[in-house]
Amino acid sequence: MTYQIGYLIGSLAKGSINRTLSKALIAVAPSDLAFTEIPIGDLPLYSWDYDADFPPEGRRFKEAIEASDGLLFVSPEYNRSIPGALKNAIDWGSRPWGQNSFARKPVGIIGASPGGIGTAVMQSSMRSVLSFLDAPQLNSPEAYITYRADDFGDDGTVANESTAGFLRHYMDEYCAFVQRVLAVTAPGHIGDSDPASTK
Repeated sequence: MTYQIGYLIGSLAKGSINRTLSKALIAVAPSDLAFTEIPIGDLPLYSWDYDADFPPEGRRFKEAIEASDGLLFVSPEYNRSIPGALKNAIDWGSRPWGQNSFARKPVGIIGASPGGIGTAVMQSSMRSVLSFLDAPQLNSPEAYITYRADDFGDDGTVANESTAGFLRHYMDEYCAFVQRVLAVTAPGHIGDSDPASTK
């Protein structure tokens, strides 16, 4: 079975190192996973004024989240927190009230920075937000990637075998996590609640 994974890049920069990281992750991922980027750059700033009639950008974003079996967030850390564009996207996906598109979607969080643990606080903030949104999270292994330009090719190749091995291990664990979560939360599972009641 192939699982459809939507991935979100937390940076809007064309030369984002986290976009490069996303290519490396896809390159080493198990063949059970198929990836589609869910863009966040065209979303206006969220306001509950939109709740009565979402704009096309908001509807497309929510539909892409809901069409995904799992989600992967690949993001930098800005000022010790979640980048504004990514937080804005999460707010869109969680609204209107009672129509949270993230509910029960297995998620992974990973980020690259020139520093050793540069995305640790962002990831902690993300875990708090996603917990509130009822999105199960891969908690181990944690992945704070130290980005060195010589280690990463633009096409997703990773020259450093230690880093490549860790990314491969992370994606193997993420794949297994997606499978476990979906096995429990799939509609019709014993003890399962009405999926519509959690969205």
